[in-house]
Amino acid sequence: MRILEIRERTVSIASPIANAFIDFSRMTCSVVAVITDQRRDGEPVVGFGFNSNGRYGQGALMRERIVPRILEADPDTLVDEARANLDPHAIWAAMMRNEKPGGHGERSVAVGTIDMAVWDAVAKIKGVPLWRLLADRYRGGAADGSVWVYAAGGYYHPGKGLEGLKGELRSYCDRGYRACKIKIGLAPLDEDLRRIEAALEVVGEGANLCVDANGRFDLPTALAYAEAMAPYGLRWYEEAGDPLDYRLQAEVSAAYPHAMATGENLFSHQDARNLVRYGGMDPARDVLQFDCALSYGLVEYMRTLEAIAAEGWSSRRVVPHGGHQMSLNIAAGLHLGGNESYPDVFQPFGGFADHTKVVDGRVGLPGVPGVGFEAKADLHALLRRGLLD
Repeated sequence: MRILEIRERTVSIASPIANAFIDFSRMTCSVVAVITDQRRDGEPVVGFGFNSNGRYGQGALMRERIVPRILEADPDTLVDEARANLDPHAIWAAMMRNEKPGGHGERSVAVGTIDMAVWDAVAKIKGVPLWRLLADRYRGGAADGSVWVYAAGGYYHPGKGLEGLKGELRSYCDRGYRACKIKIGLAPLDEDLRRIEAALEVVGEGANLCVDANGRFDLPTALAYAEAMAPYGLRWYEEAGDPLDYRLQAEVSAAYPHAMATGENLFSHQDARNLVRYGGMDPARDVLQFDCALSYGLVEYMRTLEAIAAEGWSSRRVVPHGGHQMSLNIAAGLHLGGNESYPDVFQPFGGFADHTKVVDGRVGLPGVPGVGFEAKADLHALLRRGLLD
C-alpha cells in the first residue's frame, strides 16, 4: 500500500464580498488529490482536500517542501501496523520533518490541506464515511446523528443595503437554518447597529444571531461594540480583536456579558492552549472556532482537543470555522458543538452534500465513504476536472 502521486492546483474563489479586514476579490484556495495504489469498484482510491476560505492557495509550499517529504519517505513507514491502511499520523510526521517549532503561519494551511486528502483516502480505503471512522477509532463508536449548523453570510457587498441583508437572511431561514451570522466592523458602529437590528427583524431573538468582526478592533473599539451590542443578547460576538492578542480578548470577555467566539486564526494546539489559558474565556459560555483545514489538519486538531480538555473545556464548545464537509465529519465523529455553513458563498466549496437538508438548524451526515465529496456534484466535478482528468 502506498501513495503514488500527490497533485495540487490553485483555484479562484473570488467574489465581490468583504469582511472588516479583507475583500475576497482575489481570493484563492488549493485543491489536492492524494492518489493511492488501492482500488475500489475498479477505480483508484483518491483522497481530496482543499483549504478553507480566508487563506490563499499554498501550492508553492506544497511543491517545494511538503509533498516531496511524503513521496521520498519509505512507503512502509506511512502505513498502519496491520499494513491495511495509510497512517495519517505517520504521514503528518513526514510532512513536518525538518520544520522548526513555532511560526504557525501559511505552512499550517499547506499541511492541513494535504491532511484532509489523506483522511479522505483512509476512510475510502476502509469503506466508511469519515465521521464513522473517527467515532469508531476515537469515541467508542458513538457518533452524533445530526449536527447543529448556522448560516454564515451577511458580508459587506457593494450596493447591498439593509433590505438586501434581510433578504439574504430570510433565504437562510427558509432553508431550515435558525441561527445566522453577519459581519461587523467595516462600517461605523451606528451603521453596524442598524445592520444588527435589521437582521434581528428576520431571525427573531438575539440567540439566533452571531456577529463577526474578523479581528478588526483595537481595545477601545471592541469595548464600544461590546457595550452597544450587550442589550441584544446575541448568540456570540466573534473575533473582536487580533486573534493573538489574548489580553484584549480577556478584557473584552470581562466586560461583555454574553458569549464570545474566536480561534479560527489560531493554527496550533499551543496557540489554542494559550487562548483558553490567557484569553479570559468562559468554558461554560464561549465558543472556540479552530479550523482543521487551516491548522495542520485533523492530526493536529486532535491534539488541540486534548489540549483544551486539559484546561477544562469540552469539545462541545468547539464549532469549527470553514463551512465545509471535513469539519462536518469531525463535528459528528468527535462530538463537537456544531459547524459553520456557507449556503451561498465560497461555492462550490461551501456547504454540504447535495441532498442534505437543514431541519430546525441541524443536518445529517452522508453515508458515502470518505469525507463525502462525491455527494456534492459541483465540487466533485471541479476536483476531478482540476486534478484527475
